[in-house]
Amino acid sequence: MARLSRAQTQQRTRARVLAAARAEFAEFGFRAARIDAIAERAALTRGAVYSNFPGKRALYLAVLAELAERPGEFASASPDTTMREALGALARTWVARLPHADTDPHDLARLGSDLIPEVLADERMRLPYSQLMNLDALLVALALEGLDPPETVPGAPPARRVRLAETVLTALHGASQMAAVAPGFVEPFDIVTACERLAGLRLGDWWSPPAVVAPAHRVDERWAPPPAFDLVRAAPADLLDDGLVAILGLHRLAAAEQSVRATPPGAAVTVVMVTGDPRELTPLARLILAELCDCLRRAFPRSAWPRLRVVCDESGAVAAAAGVSAVSDATETAIRIGAGRILARAEGSGACHAAASAVPAPTPSATG
Repeated sequence: MARLSRAQTQQRTRARVLAAARAEFAEFGFRAARIDAIAERAALTRGAVYSNFPGKRALYLAVLAELAERPGEFASASPDTTMREALGALARTWVARLPHADTDPHDLARLGSDLIPEVLADERMRLPYSQLMNLDALLVALALEGLDPPETVPGAPPARRVRLAETVLTALHGASQMAAVAPGFVEPFDIVTACERLAGLRLGDWWSPPAVVAPAHRVDERWAPPPAFDLVRAAPADLLDDGLVAILGLHRLAAAEQSVRATPPGAAVTVVMVTGDPRELTPLARLILAELCDCLRRAFPRSAWPRLRVVCDESGAVAAAAGVSAVSDATETAIRIGAGRILARAEGSGACHAAASAVPAPTPSATG
């Protein structure tokens, strides 16, 4: 039998730790679970656990993210799906995975019940979580707009459905919290009906460009991104496509909407999430995106899936290819891509809007 490489050995050890942690968290819950017990379940040392995960919370988030990202078969929604039907399907998929009064206390459905208390307990978690909710709302809004574009009024700002999406997500997350603390308190499919009826809600919502916009600089630079994975579609993302690539720290994800609203129709739009704390916050980001996007892919026809692609750049390789050598949760850099080259870049507040709005330079030569 061929010897495993170092990378293969590390991957196998990590998988053993995650499997043991999943069993420990399911049996005892996050707070009562112990690293020593997880190491014993995995037949590893305590040091081996800590060499893969910096602490119990990072391990907990990694377990939740792995479960949320497990692929599942689903039938594509009909192309003629209405907004009401899509919201109902979104809510139905969401509530179907929630624990109920008869759910076994050790069932994996209860595994995520400690997430929100952990977010509330640590300020370092709260802002990234809030920004991830903004990104989730944008994705739902774009899907809704793809099904039923909001009516535009001449001379008025562009209409959107972000506030409707925020209202829907508030209902769904509220249902999750009640299922965690008071199983059986609300009939889950009452939530489905409520979300269906929200389709008729009109909130006077419109897009307002940022008040401060960083200048965009026309450049001609090589663009050779590494392979990337789109969390929205759960499929590879070709970052060589003409369009915009926004590198955003987890404190700046609300800027993603600038990328979509200012980029011309038909151009690719990609948000690359980066963080200064990848071992703990990257699994949080993966978890939040996976939970929503699994529901979104099932509820909306492919034709309405958001054109926005979201990539989790844990290693910083995509950011480095874009010229961002050091990343943090406050990173906000955007580049305009054309013919496989970087044609414009902007950094700082409003960078996404600036780079998306920049007039591309003439198509450069293939040299360089």
